[in-house]
Amino acid sequence: MPRSLLPFLVAFTLLRLVFWFATFPNPDEAYYWLWGQHPALSYYDHPPLEAWVQGLFTALFGRSTFTLRLPNLLSNAVFFYTYYRIICYLYGERSQRSFWFMMLLILASPLYFLFLALAWHDHLLITFSLVSAYLFIRFLDGYRENGKGESWRLYGAAGAIALAILAKYNAVFVVLGFTATLIAEKRLRPLWRDRRLYLASAIALTALIPIVLWNVSNDFQSFRYYVDRSVGVGGFSLKFSPFFNFVLFSMLLVSPMLCFSLFRSLKQSIQKSQSGSVYPVVTFWVFIISTIILTGISLISAALYYWNITAYLLLFPLLPLFFEQRSAVSKPQLAMSNKGTDETEIMPQLSSSRTSCPHPAHKALFLVAQGYGLLFATLLVVHYSLFPLSALLDKEADPDSRMLFGWDQVAAVVKTQAESVSGDLFLATTDYRSASALAYQLNDKNVMAISDRVDQFDFWYTSDDAFKGRSALLLSDDWHPMKTELLAQFDRTDAPTKIAIVRFGIWIKNYYLVRGYGFRGGRVS
Repeated sequence: MPRSLLPFLVAFTLLRLVFWFATFPNPDEAYYWLWGQHPALSYYDHPPLEAWVQGLFTALFGRSTFTLRLPNLLSNAVFFYTYYRIICYLYGERSQRSFWFMMLLILASPLYFLFLALAWHDHLLITFSLVSAYLFIRFLDGYRENGKGESWRLYGAAGAIALAILAKYNAVFVVLGFTATLIAEKRLRPLWRDRRLYLASAIALTALIPIVLWNVSNDFQSFRYYVDRSVGVGGFSLKFSPFFNFVLFSMLLVSPMLCFSLFRSLKQSIQKSQSGSVYPVVTFWVFIISTIILTGISLISAALYYWNITAYLLLFPLLPLFFEQRSAVSKPQLAMSNKGTDETEIMPQLSSSRTSCPHPAHKALFLVAQGYGLLFATLLVVHYSLFPLSALLDKEADPDSRMLFGWDQVAAVVKTQAESVSGDLFLATTDYRSASALAYQLNDKNVMAISDRVDQFDFWYTSDDAFKGRSALLLSDDWHPMKTELLAQFDRTDAPTKIAIVRFGIWIKNYYLVRGYGFRGGRVS
């Protein structure tokens, strides 16, 4: 690794480790952890892979922040190793420098720094999507070269994309990119008559088996949720605010410097590698199809910036084409020479003298990108681990981040009050976020959410019978206040106990704990 790059890598690594091992779970991280404590074929909000992984790791190693994010550590290793294989395939002798260079640019992208760190579904989605794309490209290159290709690569790509689908439905955009490549490339169209393609498709479709079975037994609630969320059920109208939010946050979170560089790199690779690998073609279709579809959705409903996270995966290995252009005058040479190993050098090489060096403007852009990424990563770790910075601006801003703090304090009050209530009581909150965080803090999978929003809790608790006559501790906050209709379902309730969460002398939020006696039913299911 070039010594000049080492300080950036050390800084990003330290920030990541602090986040992984010192930060209380994000509300959705706790939510998906809780899924893992309730094994099922699939779940309402997402496919099941992350929940299965969390359930397995908790069963093996117990509940802890280390265990929660250990799957991220492993997926990150697979993720960057796959990138290393891609870089070796693309750049041959230049692979060592190009890999570290590209790795730092990925870490400097706030989108990938964050979503490789969070124990959400996305780290599995992008890892298996990248593995699948690499194997698929290697198969296609072999097929174009000898008319056969290595079958194991095709089947491996199918298995990897099946796991990506089991992680998150967005993997379908990668599949569409693969399909578009086979349609657009004339030399690949004979594959449509190859039985291996259909066997690989069958392997990929096995991912749908648990998802479909769960939906069949639950009135297709998950599928209906995604249709309503993506395209809505009301009348058609253009919504420009969600569109601008999608575009703006996509640029800011990928990194403005990288957006420009990624576009230039893709353009160069397509222009200079027409007779080389199919890599730039697959990259183009995976990027363009996902981006167009989600941009369209943002115009009629809403699309979040991170839904497009798979679109940029294959673009990063092209960045050395742009950043490592030489300031010395030289002509690009296209190489397709075997090195006597498994790797083949397929990207344009710049013949240069010893005195040539990276273009000064590109070096400056690289340094600015690193600074941008480090600033974001530092603020993120401070915001999530030490203090919600939004609390300095407004007392109501960013309620999600405020929920990262104070759960040891809340749990202590809950335990104290539980000891004062006789009988078999149950714990409930007014939102899935607080229910999940409390369940994680107490290591109690039976905490429930009672809210108007449909969530996974509605599929775990479908009847009030088991709760009737029991007392309860009910937790709420100002974001999701306690409703009088819920309190009316008890014979009597005590006045709420306020739990003020303060960090470094600054108020963050209040929780309210109510004891209810004699639940009569009507609001649990």
